[in-house]
Amino acid sequence: MDNDATAVAATALYPPERIGAVARAAEAAGLDALVLTPGPDLRYVTGYDAHVSERLTCLVVPARGEAFLLVPRLELAVARTSPAGALGVEIATWEETDDPFAAVAARLGTPGRVAVADQMWAAMAFRLRDALPGAALSAAGEVLRGLRMRKSAAEIEALREAGAAIDRVHRIVPHLLKAGRTEREVGRDIAEAILAEGHVTVDFTIVGSGPNGASPHHELSDRVIGRGEPVVVDIGGTMPSGYRSDSTRVYCVGAPPAEFTDYYVVLRAAQEAAVRTVAPGVLPEAVDAVARDVIASAGYGEFFVHRTGHGIGLETHEHPYIVAGNTEPLTEGAAFSIEPGIYPGPHGARIEDIVVCGPNGPDRMNLTTRDLVIIDA
Repeated sequence: MDNDATAVAATALYPPERIGAVARAAEAAGLDALVLTPGPDLRYVTGYDAHVSERLTCLVVPARGEAFLLVPRLELAVARTSPAGALGVEIATWEETDDPFAAVAARLGTPGRVAVADQMWAAMAFRLRDALPGAALSAAGEVLRGLRMRKSAAEIEALREAGAAIDRVHRIVPHLLKAGRTEREVGRDIAEAILAEGHVTVDFTIVGSGPNGASPHHELSDRVIGRGEPVVVDIGGTMPSGYRSDSTRVYCVGAPPAEFTDYYVVLRAAQEAAVRTVAPGVLPEAVDAVARDVIASAGYGEFFVHRTGHGIGLETHEHPYIVAGNTEPLTEGAAFSIEPGIYPGPHGARIEDIVVCGPNGPDRMNLTTRDLVIIDA
């Protein structure tokens, strides 16, 4: 992609008008300002994937007034060349001997309520509190959640690109899974493939063989993969856009156990039923219930031990969460995983796709087969 095309793509993902939308959301929430330090919130609003360090970098968005980005002087060039540099927002700097928190306070005056980024370091939140003694601090996530949940067309395309990239990795997995190899060896090769297929970072590689497949967040181990063992492969990474991939498929080296095949058919039906339920206005807890009911009706309910899904975007886990108790209706543009699982103990299984809530139903970001992939190796 040439420089002009890159700039156009960045502007589409991080449009200048987003700062205004954030300011209006802050005002509607009764806040005087938002202070966003490096992390997904700052990147969402400005496109600036700022370095996280002990030096304060923050976007200050007053509910009324002009926003400004405060950066250490030594990082000014980086900030200007990031997508934030094209937004028309003021980029202010501070010197090594300055107090940047006092600088923020001087610009804000005497605000009553200020929300800070959910992932602001506690040490920084305390220093900001001390610099603004009359302000009540809260988390900005509740203010930004509604904006971040409704993915734009550019964000959906970024997620589609991420989904296609991780799909390409899953198509390689059958060539990497062999009886006699360890989970760690396979995981290392998968990580290399994640980068080779377009991601800039590897976020996680779960290779759960045999009984390890019954641990949903299993870490790679030196366990040797045996013949006839199901293997759960849950993988994801971050694309150059900042948007994430996350997809789980199940493989078996040789013929699977009969009892595994029995419940895999149930899991496949549950995942498909939950995906079909997705539409604007549907409650997340209703999507969860559909998957859970299919699994429980077949007698495996006690082995489905986690929520059905989580939102995804600039974070692997963000709102909306597809879980009992979430009664905030799905909106067009919401993006999340649908990943029911069954984990009886001797082995386990999970099928995961990223799905976007389209105007008329679900739009899958992952298109590889959801059938059990049997590897003759």
